[in-house]
Amino acid sequence: MNKSKPNQTNQQQPSKPQNSSNGSNQPRSGSRPRGHKPKLNKFRQIRQRIRKTVPEETAGGVVFRRTERGIEILMIQDAKDRWTIPKGHVEPGERIEETAVREIEEETGLGDLRILDRLGKIDFRYRKQDKLILMTTHIFLIHAFKNTEDYVPEENEGIKDVEWFPANKALDLIEYDDIGKLFLIALKKIRHAGY
Repeated sequence: MNKSKPNQTNQQQPSKPQNSSNGSNQPRSGSRPRGHKPKLNKFRQIRQRIRKTVPEETAGGVVFRRTERGIEILMIQDAKDRWTIPKGHVEPGERIEETAVREIEEETGLGDLRILDRLGKIDFRYRKQDKLILMTTHIFLIHAFKNTEDYVPEENEGIKDVEWFPANKALDLIEYDDIGKLFLIALKKIRHAGY
């Protein structure tokens, strides 16, 4: 009896790998088309753009006066419409106490200021173009003891308004938590140290 082999014409043969453009049957491991730039994740792109870390110092103060209505705190309205304290950059060769008084005078027009105590410092960082700025702000307790109505916002410094506020209202208005904490320290010192 004749046994015939099954007809293999209908069975599919395993397909051979297609030739790649480089003429090799091997897969292209790790090769990229010319001109292709690998995509970096977002974090790495940001990290690469920061080329320099720059420490900076500013100084300012919680400025207060005593009136018949009680303790009032001087605040400025900055370019972002936020109420805060006057402060600015330390100039070369300048002591931080000198900076604090100078900046308050420049931003508010007030004179006759006396530093009573150091309240603390605030450290934070932010990006400015390709730099990472490490900012330290030194805050002092400062008494305005004469001519306290002679204040004017320095528009060239980006100051929109200057105003005296009752202590509790000043606490409500401050939008920066770190400065708010120093406000509380300042008020405690004013009330309990007899300033």
